Amino acid sequence: MSDEPRATAPSETPVALTIAGSDSGGGAGIQADTKTIEATGAFATSVLTAVTAQNTQGVEGSHLVPNDDIAAQYDAVTEDFDVRAAKTGMLATAETVEQVARFVREAPFPVVVDPVMVATSGDRLLSADAEESYESLVAAATLVTPNTDEAAVLTGLDPDGPDEQVEVGERLLNMGAGAALVKGGHGTDETVHDVLVTPDGSEIFSHPRVDTDATHGSGCTLSAAIAARLAQGEGLASAVEASVTFMERAIRYHHDVGHGPGTVNHLVALDNEAAREPTREHVADLEHRLEDVETTGIAAATPYAENSRDIVEAGGESFGTSDVAATLLAVREPLPAARFAVRVPTATATNLGDAAVPTTDHPEQGDFDRPVVAVLDGEDALFVGVERDGLVKAIRAATDA
Repeated sequence: MSDEPRATAPSETPVALTIAGSDSGGGAGIQADTKTIEATGAFATSVLTAVTAQNTQGVEGSHLVPNDDIAAQYDAVTEDFDVRAAKTGMLATAETVEQVARFVREAPFPVVVDPVMVATSGDRLLSADAEESYESLVAAATLVTPNTDEAAVLTGLDPDGPDEQVEVGERLLNMGAGAALVKGGHGTDETVHDVLVTPDGSEIFSHPRVDTDATHGSGCTLSAAIAARLAQGEGLASAVEASVTFMERAIRYHHDVGHGPGTVNHLVALDNEAAREPTREHVADLEHRLEDVETTGIAAATPYAENSRDIVEAGGESFGTSDVAATLLAVREPLPAARFAVRVPTATATNLGDAAVPTTDHPEQGDFDRPVVAVLDGEDALFVGVERDGLVKAIRAATDA
């Protein structure tokens, strides 16, 4: 082994900046922003505007950072770092909003403005006079990302559906914003519509609502993800679409922490990507353990799987494109912890009763209370399980292997 020092290999990571308040609970604010920016591929810098005593249940107190200190932080970051994009969050007072608006007007990089006015818990994070000052900040923004409550404050229109969200977006563009993403997560419909409005028109991103109240930090996290993608040179529409998709996953697989509803999972995409190779190894392990059983397909899902790209199948390098992958994803709707699937001929699974697993031919409609389920489809039985040992045991019991 050589005694010579190793050569360095620095990465040229694009820099993103967040200007926001601190959340001592770690789910929102600066903490959410920096975690999300780093997980999305940019280097996170920050300007702290306030310190809040906050957790998953609410805001218990706050201390505002003097504007001179906010300016000093901003100058320190922008004088040293090549900032490629920024986002704003909690600004609290009219004076801070106006100062940050001056920063944004002069910034040589795109800025995403998340008009933080009320915490998810319902606690107010912006003074009444500061609401009136937001017009100057909106006018300087590359993108403004209000939820429906914030949209009503900014435009006077309470959007109830995509058509009105488009109208809100157009009003924000008339106020000077480069673009607007009017979010629909605060609604009650089964489908969430997030509407991007630009001078070229509008685009609606729709997805089924996730049945949870664990959305603490969702607005901060979404705007931070967009800013990180913009810092890497991604186009606005592409950055928004990818970040909305990421947000859906972050809410579904949220962190069950604290005594409140919980918080979004800022690292969900990064952790899911890191699990791909271990998931391949799980597939290989199932192949080995069932080599004496007649199988016609083996697959495994990454922990936070949402689409076919997250399914690894035996016998090839490509990700899941077969009916095994599709069925595994379908079972994961009612049973999100399900990760492993093995298909065997029905003629081989002659002892299904001995396996003591529920069976179904409509996996997406199931209400499974067991860690293994058998999906019956003509000549095949697909066993889907939460963990490998139980799945192997059930298959052996059903096939008498």
